Amino acid sequence: MPGWVNQLFDRAGGPLFLLGVGTFLAFLGPYNTSGLGWPWVWLYWTGLLILGGMTGNLTAAVFNRFFPNLPVWTSYSLIAVIISIPVTAAVIGIQAALGPMPPPGAWPVIFFFVLLISGAVTALTYMLDRPDSEATEPVAGRALTDKLPVRLRTAEILALESEDHYLRVHTSRGDDLILMRLSDAMAALEGLDGMQTHRSWWVARAAIADAEKSGGRAELTLSNGIKAPVSRSFYPRWREKGWI
Repeated sequence: MPGWVNQLFDRAGGPLFLLGVGTFLAFLGPYNTSGLGWPWVWLYWTGLLILGGMTGNLTAAVFNRFFPNLPVWTSYSLIAVIISIPVTAAVIGIQAALGPMPPPGAWPVIFFFVLLISGAVTALTYMLDRPDSEATEPVAGRALTDKLPVRLRTAEILALESEDHYLRVHTSRGDDLILMRLSDAMAALEGLDGMQTHRSWWVARAAIADAEKSGGRAELTLSNGIKAPVSRSFYPRWREKGWI
């Protein structure tokens, strides 16, 4: 399964998002950082944001593993605080490298200002990731989504792939392995337009990019590039619906 480093490339926490926010802060030059000059002020802010993004994704992975039922806002708030710890250490280290190290009495103040930036970026990430409150389209049930990493909970479900006692959930922002039976997951997706293709697979209709048919079987290519089999037993149902 993709690790927390791969989650850095998810939509809201991806490199373009981090570079964009870093560039904005570089132009803004808060906390007298404009005195660093270009391109150093840009490297300063984008570097801190990338460090924060990696820390946030690692923290989200830990929360998903050990505290899967944390409310979303609690998760985001704790992530903002945890991100601020290594970023504060990095800020102190950079200041020490460029001049005298800040006295220990100033460290809580530095942490506070880092937390302000971390909280703002985390809140923006939440706003980008949250589902449209006015959306009327059916969504996946929380029995499934609450087991996913925070960043994948509002992503589009493309397919489910059973792997022994685990289930790989393929989404528009990546995939993750969770402890859940395929039958239970399909029950949570009852409102979505999709169908089982194989004893180990379920596929969303909207995720199908192409289909190759051979005899009474087929292989589906999904929008994320993965291929899902359609077994002989499920092929007639798919053909009857005209989906392949």
